[in-house]
Amino acid sequence: MSSETSNNRIRIFDTTLRDGEQAPGCSMTLREKIRVATALSGLNVDVIEAGFPAASPGDFESVKAIADANLGPIICGLARCNTADIEKVHAAVRGADQHRIHVFVATSAIHREHKLKMAKEEIIKSAVGAVQMARELVDDVEFSPEDASRTELSYLAEVVSAAIEAGATTVNIPDTVGYTVPAEFDQLFRYLKQHVAGIDDITLSVHCHNDLGMAVANSLAAAHAGARQIECTINGIGERAGNCSLEEVVMALRTRAEFFDLYTDIATERLYPASRLVSSITGMHVPRNKAIVGENAFAHEAGIHQHGMLQHASTYEIMRPADVGLSRSNLVLGKHSGRHAFRDRVKELGFDLDEFETNRVFQEFKKLADKKKDIFDGDIEAIIMNVDGTSAGPWILKSLAVQTTSDEPAQATVVLIGEDGGEISESASGDGPVAAAIQALAQVTGVRLALKNFELHSASMGEDAQGEVTVTVEQDGTSYRGTGTSVDIVEAGSRACLEVMNRLIRRQRRDVPGGANSDINRASI
Repeated sequence: MSSETSNNRIRIFDTTLRDGEQAPGCSMTLREKIRVATALSGLNVDVIEAGFPAASPGDFESVKAIADANLGPIICGLARCNTADIEKVHAAVRGADQHRIHVFVATSAIHREHKLKMAKEEIIKSAVGAVQMARELVDDVEFSPEDASRTELSYLAEVVSAAIEAGATTVNIPDTVGYTVPAEFDQLFRYLKQHVAGIDDITLSVHCHNDLGMAVANSLAAAHAGARQIECTINGIGERAGNCSLEEVVMALRTRAEFFDLYTDIATERLYPASRLVSSITGMHVPRNKAIVGENAFAHEAGIHQHGMLQHASTYEIMRPADVGLSRSNLVLGKHSGRHAFRDRVKELGFDLDEFETNRVFQEFKKLADKKKDIFDGDIEAIIMNVDGTSAGPWILKSLAVQTTSDEPAQATVVLIGEDGGEISESASGDGPVAAAIQALAQVTGVRLALKNFELHSASMGEDAQGEVTVTVEQDGTSYRGTGTSVDIVEAGSRACLEVMNRLIRRQRRDVPGGANSDINRASI
């Protein structure tokens, strides 16, 4: 049976680049968004919600760039129910062969009274007008009644009916504030299926937030009750407590297929690499105990568990690590490993790199191999995740020397390579080695930052493991995030700060107004 015609197929609508990016500290650069969109295409998601084009010029350009890349999935943009928003979405997404306009308006009593100050009839009129306008521009239109889970059922059915009659091809039912519970949500979807004319002719979707920790459970309940599209994010990132986790809901449907009798077209062996990429880019580290992609997801320490695992893996594992792209190989590489062995290991880890990218990553691998005896999978992943940030320029860190003494200010000397190939060296002091290094970097680049947060995560194992550092820095009241890796923690932190400095210099040169943190970008469904 064709996946396009099967009524048992669940479409996966990924909103990592829109709702996921709205989580504090998760804003991404254009380069990073393209990398994530490419990974989502590799996962074989059905729809990529690439952003909210009306939020800022920067958001518009990023949605347009993703659409123009024509990666395969439907490219979608979010719009409020007004002409300007809808036209901006159309202008941004039309470069993709498959594109969608997604319009929304709040429907719950609390939103009607306190946010919109609109009557029920006005909201229906707004929704109908927006859907009709969008349908004049595209064939694929999604409508969302914001805060649907707290909307009166009879009124929700009335709004949904009007949207379908106006031409909506997908209707999404959001649990915007993570308020509902599975049994209640099941009843809501069954009510709509019974009381809305034409609902079987459109795709019914679900979008859940995780405020009470039930986003995945609520999404599964909706699917069981008739929803055929699930909106979710990689690692479950998103506003407040996040969104429905893509990897969790997909593997739940796959692992319990006999119960749900539903399936997705997701390439599950790419889940772990996609999770790792988003974690690295956003600086939102995956908890060790997170389902599916956490470090402990397939780890067994208790003796009785280990005994069972040795007898048969299914005693304590309901899915295989390979099913989600998690390698268990103990194979290590070293400085004498060749390009062929390295390329094979990268592919086994689930990453597809072109020749140019492979060469860049292999060069960094060789540099790291001179610093540590064995290279583990985590080291290779860290190199792949961070090679873009370390080579984008205009400044490249050549060397760093620090000196610390008890009760004395730390001293740091950096040598940076500029765009012309020339080297500049500066020294500075600070309360600690990181502060001294940041001050020295500032003296070369002219970009001064205030360090607000410094997070360290081990990329692999052993005494010489690489440290992955995520820094949050501030300039003129605006926060920025950077990442860097090295076997030396201070160097990793310096690389993370230099990444931000380079980004600010490049942005100043482009002189693009606005950014991903504008107030309008906080719109949520």
